[in-house]
Amino acid sequence: MQAPEASAAVNVPRLRRKVAWRILPLVVVLYIVSYLDRANVAFAKLRMGEALGFSEGVFGFGIGVFFIGYLFLEIPGALLVERWSARKWFARILVTWGVISAATAFVTTPAQFYWARFFLGVAEAGFFPGIIVYFTHWFVQKDRSRALSGLLVAVPLSLALGAPVSSLLLDVHWLGIDGWQWLFIVEGLPAVFLGFVTLVWLTDRPRNAAWLTQAERDHLEGQLSAEALAKEAAGRISVWQALRLPAVWLLVLGVLVCNSGGYALSFWLPTTVKNLSGGSDQMTLLYSGIYYSCGIVSVLVSGQSADRTGDRKWHAAAGMIATGVFLACSVIPGQSFGTQMIWLCLTGFGAFFWISPFWTLPSLTLTASAAAVATGLINMGANLAGYFGNHVTGWLRSNGYGETPCLLFLATCFILGGGIVAQLRVKPKTP
Repeated sequence: MQAPEASAAVNVPRLRRKVAWRILPLVVVLYIVSYLDRANVAFAKLRMGEALGFSEGVFGFGIGVFFIGYLFLEIPGALLVERWSARKWFARILVTWGVISAATAFVTTPAQFYWARFFLGVAEAGFFPGIIVYFTHWFVQKDRSRALSGLLVAVPLSLALGAPVSSLLLDVHWLGIDGWQWLFIVEGLPAVFLGFVTLVWLTDRPRNAAWLTQAERDHLEGQLSAEALAKEAAGRISVWQALRLPAVWLLVLGVLVCNSGGYALSFWLPTTVKNLSGGSDQMTLLYSGIYYSCGIVSVLVSGQSADRTGDRKWHAAAGMIATGVFLACSVIPGQSFGTQMIWLCLTGFGAFFWISPFWTLPSLTLTASAAAVATGLINMGANLAGYFGNHVTGWLRSNGYGETPCLLFLATCFILGGGIVAQLRVKPKTP
């Protein structure tokens, strides 16, 4: 614990700003690159399928198997950040996933595609849960929530930026290599570069930070230690005890069902827009970028609205249900593509609206110790959804089902997920 005189000598608001500006910009950039490298297969698919003769079922399984690989090192990765070094672990993750993502450009068979996607999941596993743990080394609880909200903006931002960049890359033919291959190479290699940047720039813990004064290091370490001791005093709960709590299962099933629609919609959006519009690949990716831009606005609006009202449950549940309704409206017969695109933009707004409020629900519906265990289980459900939703969507498309039944399946996932979350019993509102 820091000495009283050390605390008095620290300008706390200045310290909080200094930590945020040192940590958050790079972490957000890393997460942008991370999400783009897992999702850019959706953009490459517009040319890759025809070039390699891959069916929709091949893409469905290949996209989904990423999430099976992701589960392998998710929990060990978080433990390595806690007990070893976030800086070194993140650098390893970045270099390996960048190399594997770039190497996907050279697959020629379905089996090679499956292995590339699987090992990309293994390579990237532990990154997001590792960031969550890393934030506990630098931000007290009230600042940690804001940091996580800022991080979530990286998801739609990465895809909104990735769509136009991918559009340009699809048409290049340098050195006899097709555009879809350059897409994987150009978008994968920045992760390798950022791996070395991470080694130089990131600091594992406040006590290692030469960019903080001794008083600032002592103050921050003291605050974080006090929070950790308070959690220890509150007691722990085992996984088996958590599994007996109804709220845990509602949260796990809610995100599993909803994310089955959410992940599949993100990965198959360019294909859907192209089929609905009948336009070029470039126009398809432009429209996809507009969809994700609506998501950027949504994350910001949702966070502010949930904080202002103190309501998280209905922000999450209503966002899920509205997404499903808007998506279902996009396949009403007789509409022009312009009208369908309006519905899809509303879908994009809803698809990112629920995420930030949802991840606050464990702490609102469970005790602190139960919430800690439940968050890991919920994240596993969220990632399993990525396999299930994409595999089913690929199967539907390979078996001759058109856009309408595929999108109605995804819409149903969102609506059912929202209905499950609506059953939660939440503590009184705390704006």
